Amino acid sequence: MMRTVPALASGIVAAAASISIALWFGSVPLTPTQIAQALFTSSPGVEHDIVWQLRLPRALAAFACGGLLAFAGVLLQALLRNALADSYILGVSGGASLGALSALALGTSAMTMNAAAFTGALAALLIVFGATFRGGGWNLYRLLLSGVVLSAGFAALTSLILVTAPQAQVKGMLFWLMGDLSYAESPTPALLILLALTLMGIAQSVRLDLLGLGDLKARSLGAGVAATQAAVFFGAALATVAAVMLGGAIGFVGLMMPHAVRLLGATRHRLLIPLSVLFGGSFLTLADTCARTLAAPQQLPVGIFTALIGVPVMLWLLGRKA
Repeated sequence: MMRTVPALASGIVAAAASISIALWFGSVPLTPTQIAQALFTSSPGVEHDIVWQLRLPRALAAFACGGLLAFAGVLLQALLRNALADSYILGVSGGASLGALSALALGTSAMTMNAAAFTGALAALLIVFGATFRGGGWNLYRLLLSGVVLSAGFAALTSLILVTAPQAQVKGMLFWLMGDLSYAESPTPALLILLALTLMGIAQSVRLDLLGLGDLKARSLGAGVAATQAAVFFGAALATVAAVMLGGAIGFVGLMMPHAVRLLGATRHRLLIPLSVLFGGSFLTLADTCARTLAAPQQLPVGIFTALIGVPVMLWLLGRKA
């Protein structure tokens, strides 16, 4: 069992370290002194512009995206009581991918692409909600099955777009599907959503713990199961939509980070949620730093590194607990 204060302190240190590393590494070498001067002084210069206009916004966008994906993974694993649930199981990512790739195929602007991605995600959300919420209650098996079926349908349509799209546009589409933070806009809205959702999740942590005991047991202990499930569903969906709009379809984070934190000893949601957010954000920030620096000036999809880094770490944690 992890102690709350040391655990949260380790998460905050990990977040600060990952953002510091993201500021340090890049195609233009900067010393820690130059970074500190750029951060804490208003003197104009190349270093100031690199830190404030390029590296810091991208690092914060990566942290927000990773935190949102991890948060959604925690909620969905609690809602479905399924260890394999992750932030994309609702079909929201598939809908957003279909919308974004349709816009890319038509050669529209970035703003139109984001609007199309949001529209696709919203359509997927409404379809899953309509198929699973009946008579004032939830059918979790129907929720899981609807998300899987919808994701398969969206994947088929996405593959069709990739096959028929002009060759010049396919690379950009593949980058979006594997995660790409190079076009992330201001991270402030995503950070505010992440903060609000995290605080609300912590406030409802007892109810989330009760959901894991099963519907009947939770009701007997006084939990409003249907209302809690609805809140969890829409909270996870909002986090997923915000993450996808920011960085594309980045996989593995929502599935891995909640399990990694549990393997470290955090089982109650009061601690599991903030630690998953902190470590999820730190993990994606480090992965994105690798994606933009290892083959510089060429940038690689960040989804490649979430798996390449995350798989051995997860296997080590599993072996450590065996």
